[in-house]
Amino acid sequence: MVSIIVPVYKAKDYIADTIECVRNQTYTDWELILVEDHSGDGTAEEIKRVIGETGDDRIRLIECEDNNGAAHARNIGLDNARGRYIAFLDADDVWYPDRLKTGMDFMNAHPEAGFVFSAYEFGDENGKGTGRIVHVPQTLDYKHALSRTVIFTTTTLFDTEKIPVELIHMPQVKSEDTATWWQILKAGHTAYGIDTVTAVYRRPASSLSSNKFEAILRIWNLYRNVEHLSVFKSVACFVGWAFRATLRRL
Repeated sequence: MVSIIVPVYKAKDYIADTIECVRNQTYTDWELILVEDHSGDGTAEEIKRVIGETGDDRIRLIECEDNNGAAHARNIGLDNARGRYIAFLDADDVWYPDRLKTGMDFMNAHPEAGFVFSAYEFGDENGKGTGRIVHVPQTLDYKHALSRTVIFTTTTLFDTEKIPVELIHMPQVKSEDTATWWQILKAGHTAYGIDTVTAVYRRPASSLSSNKFEAILRIWNLYRNVEHLSVFKSVACFVGWAFRATLRRL
């Protein structure tokens, strides 16, 4: 079984679509764990409404008493997961119907693969694909991942018989997902890329020029204070990261 973990915060407008894209999966052996991170805006009530209407007992809601961020919410989901396989989905992103089947078929055909990710498409504020696709390499190790943040959280899939759950737990840092992929790869595992589009990364039209500087600070913090790279190594990795990040958005 695949345990699908969704951290949910102020996603009232999107969460019904998120649940529906999971229920539309062609691979049906899954549980959906929605960790509502104390939004306070009616998101939890919307989730309960949708669960009630679907009557789907594969869906579970966990409500947090406080807001502690996406890493904490995902870790709660991990601690409550029943499946051998773990998939992450962000509440505002969209899966295509074969998303899980694509990952599971790959793992079944490649027994060495315990960590897979796939290509994805940029989407508009309505979750509709724009045709801008991010392709992925066949494999990714720690050294190359440092300058290539191509792993999109919503496309990842893990086999906990190959990747220990404690390595999938996310640290409480900014860009916690990237930090998690690095800690897994640093432990000697390889990430396997599937160059098939399985998800849409929703990006509002207002998108984030102000967040570009924040992204720079986050990646620099990971290099220096999480991975403890030297200044020289950090600069070298940063140049590669900035170049590839720019190409993804052209």
